[in-house]
Amino acid sequence: MAKASVTPFRAPDTEKITINLGCVDLGQIELLVREGFYSNRSDFIRTAIRNQIDRHADTVRQIIVRQSVDLGIRRITRDDLITAQAAGEMLEIRVLGLVVIAADVTPDLARDTISGLSVLGTLQAPDPVRAALADRIT
Repeated sequence: MAKASVTPFRAPDTEKITINLGCVDLGQIELLVREGFYSNRSDFIRTAIRNQIDRHADTVRQIIVRQSVDLGIRRITRDDLITAQAAGEMLEIRVLGLVVIAADVTPDLARDTISGLSVLGTLQAPDPVRAALADRIT
């Protein structure tokens, strides 16, 4: 009897964003890249973002505690939702990072058990589940 292979979940290393910069700002970045301070534009932008996050680290920590936000990766499985449903609970999910709703979660189960979903970062969920929760996602 052959065993079924299971592909482990792997969170994406990066998320692509788009920004608009003025010509002068872009020129200054190009100058710093050309002079070897940064390997490329992306390196400069990532460094600038990390510096700003570090600068506001205490504020971010206070907000996370005050708003009861989970930090990191939150996986929501079918079993998690069935357990909540059996207990008559509705979940209010708040995450700074990544939320992954399992592929076997049905739209009805999600609507019956998730009262709110706030993701500061990335949400990975089946399209039908995302559509079912559209009015609850902030």
